[in-house]
Amino acid sequence: MECAFCTDGIDHCHGTLVVHPDGGFAECTDPDCADLARVRHGLIIDCQTVDPACACGAAVVTEAVLRQAS
Repeated sequence: MECAFCTDGIDHCHGTLVVHPDGGFAECTDPDCADLARVRHGLIIDCQTVDPACACGAAVVTEAVLRQAS
């Protein structure tokens, strides 16, 4: 089976874009990914859904909870 985007020559990535809540930092699971633009990725997840969860999200969640509590 061929990728329709590849067949049509559309610029895209087959990796998953992992987005960190620390101000827009993202990384891709495809080591050959040339551009981290969201539009190029069919799969986009938050870093907290990765197992084990990314530590950067825990700090943001804790700060948000503390702000709500005060």
